[in-house]
Amino acid sequence: MKQIALPIGVESTRTFDTFVAGMNAAAVEHLRTLAVPAAPVYLWGPAGSGKTHLLQALAERFAQQGGHVGWFGPADATPWPHDDTRSLIVLDDCERFDEARQQAAFGLFVEATTLGIPVAAAGRLPPVDLPLRDDLRTRLGWGHVLALQPLSEAETRATLRRDADRRGLFLSDEVMDYLLTRFERDLKHLMALLDRLDQYALVNKRAITVPLLKQMLAETAE
Repeated sequence: MKQIALPIGVESTRTFDTFVAGMNAAAVEHLRTLAVPAAPVYLWGPAGSGKTHLLQALAERFAQQGGHVGWFGPADATPWPHDDTRSLIVLDDCERFDEARQQAAFGLFVEATTLGIPVAAAGRLPPVDLPLRDDLRTRLGWGHVLALQPLSEAETRATLRRDADRRGLFLSDEVMDYLLTRFERDLKHLMALLDRLDQYALVNKRAITVPLLKQMLAETAE
């Protein structure tokens, strides 16, 4: 009888120090040094380029300084409450906001502007191309618009290796090559896959190999 898989994989803390900047060093430095008051910041780039990681790192920095952060995304039910004690407002996955969430986000933006609260937002598209109402799209593009670039293959490989080492896992070149040639080079999903593989190897008491990875994927597909 197999043991029941438990969610014991160690998730990396999303801070600026755990972010692999690659070609995004300027964006990271801007967020690291963001001070209040500050112009809005909008991050855009493809999936896996690190938008949410950087937003979480910024929110963590404000929280460690005793700030109150309001985080809102497309899955959060409306209305979105106003709170003048916030020190940062975060809007994630902006391109997925429906009409109600666009209205809620616009209201938060007006509140933030009035109170001098920084706004940090992110989406896959630049502000001008977002499928949003004009007044919200315009406000998202008011301040600093920072384009993020995905990591190169070498940077992605180094990041996976570093995370595996942190977990105490050995990833052979064969396993690494399999991951990078058969899956999209989206770091967020590759890290999630590594987390699943870590748990699966522990439950089955086996080393991480390509056959084990194939077995896990086959069982998942059943």
